[in-house]
Amino acid sequence: MNILLIDDDPSLRKSLRLALETMDHRVTEASDGARAQECLGHRLFEVAFLDLRLGREQGLDLLPVLLRLAPGLAVVVVTAYATIESAVEAMRRGAFDYLPKPFTPNQLRLVLDRVSRIRRLQSHVEELEEQVRSIVPEADLQTQEPAMRHAMDVAFKAAPTDAAVLLLGESGTGKGVLARAIHARSRRAAAPFITVHCPSLSAELLESELFGHVRGAFTGAVQDTLGKVAAAEDGTLLLDEIGDLPPALQPKLLRLLQEKRYERIGETRTRACDVRILAATNRDLKAAVAAGAFREDLLYRINVIEVVMPPLRQRRKDIQPLAEHLLAFFARQTGKAISGFTEEARSAFLRYPWPGNIRELRNSIERGVILTPGSQVGLADLPAQIGATLPPCTMEIGGAVTLEQLEAEHIRRVLANRATLEEAATTLGIDPSTLYRKRKRHGA
Repeated sequence: MNILLIDDDPSLRKSLRLALETMDHRVTEASDGARAQECLGHRLFEVAFLDLRLGREQGLDLLPVLLRLAPGLAVVVVTAYATIESAVEAMRRGAFDYLPKPFTPNQLRLVLDRVSRIRRLQSHVEELEEQVRSIVPEADLQTQEPAMRHAMDVAFKAAPTDAAVLLLGESGTGKGVLARAIHARSRRAAAPFITVHCPSLSAELLESELFGHVRGAFTGAVQDTLGKVAAAEDGTLLLDEIGDLPPALQPKLLRLLQEKRYERIGETRTRACDVRILAATNRDLKAAVAAGAFREDLLYRINVIEVVMPPLRQRRKDIQPLAEHLLAFFARQTGKAISGFTEEARSAFLRYPWPGNIRELRNSIERGVILTPGSQVGLADLPAQIGATLPPCTMEIGGAVTLEQLEAEHIRRVLANRATLEEAATTLGIDPSTLYRKRKRHGA
C-alpha cells in the first residue's frame, strides 16, 4: 500500500519507514501538516500514520482536514502520550485506529492487515451493489411534469439537512425511490439506509424491529437484538407506511424524534442515536388525527418537509420515457433484442389510468418483454386490462364511413394484436414498407 508518515521526529520516521518498506509498502514522509496536505494533493494513499503531537500542531486538529482531502484514507493515530480520552477523541474524529508508542513491527502488521481486509470487504460490497443494480432497474427520476418536478425540488432542497421529510402519495408512486435519492444526496450518504415496513408486524414485533430487545424480554427472544434504529446509526431510517404505526408505538417514536433516545424492549438503559427519519404513507394523516388514530404532535414532528408524489395518471408526459427506460432494462436482463413498443401499445399506455402507478407499469413491461416473440412489445403481450382501454369500434361496414377511415381503424387494431410490424403486414396482406407508409398517412 501507499503509506504517508506524518511525524515531526526524523528518527522515528526513519525507523518506521524501514519497518514498512520491509513489509513491501511504499512510504512517503511529511514532517508537518502543510507537507502532509501537499502530499495528499499529489498522490493517493491508503494509510496515514499521524503523530498526536506535531511540534506546535495538534494531530487531532489535522485529522479531519486529512479526511476531507482523502475521504477513503485510513488514519492511524500514533502517540507516546496515550490516554483513554485522546483515543476516544481520535476515533470520534474519524481515526481508523490508535497506536501507543513504542509499538512492534508485529503490531504494525496487524493494523495494516486490518486495513487491507476492510478495503477488500468494501470492494466486495461495491461489486455486490453493482450486481444488484444489474438485477433491479435503476430509478429514473427524470420528469417533464411540473408537479413531479416540484416534488423533487422540495425533496432535494431538504436532502442536505437533517430535517424529517414526509412523503405522501398513492402506493407505487415511487416514495421509497425518492427516499433513497434524498439519502444519497445527504451528508449521511455513506452510512446505512434502513427501511421499516410499519404494517408488516404486530405492535410488539414492530417495536422489537425498531428498537431491539434483550434476551428473555418476551417469548421467543432467545438472544439480544439491536434493532433497526441502531442499524441505521449515522444514516437514514425510512418508516414506510407510517400511517399504520400502532398507537402504542407512536409516543416512543415521538421521543426518538424529539430527544434522539430510546430503550430496547426489556432493558432500562436509555440509548442515544444519531439517525435521520424519513416517513412515507398513502394515507391521509390529517384525517387519521381527526379520527384519533394518529397523534397530532407526531404528525408535526415527521412533517417538517412535506413532499407529495403525484400518481402516474397525472404524469402523462412521463409515461412513455419511463416505459422505454424499463423496456431497455428488461431487454438487457432477458437478453432479447427488443427495439420498442408497437404504436397501439404506446396509445394504450397513455389511455390507461395506471391505478398501481409506476409499480404496475414496471410489472406490465416486464411481462411484455418476457412474452413478446418479436422485436417489439405489442398490446397482446401486456396485461389484458391495458388493452381493454381501447375505445370500442363505432364504425359499421356499409355505414356512413369512408374507405380511408375503415382502413385506418383496421390497421390500428391489427397492430394492437400483433407483436411486430412484419406480422401485422402479413395479416393485412401487404409488405412492411407499404404498411409503414399507410401508418404514417393515417397516424396509426
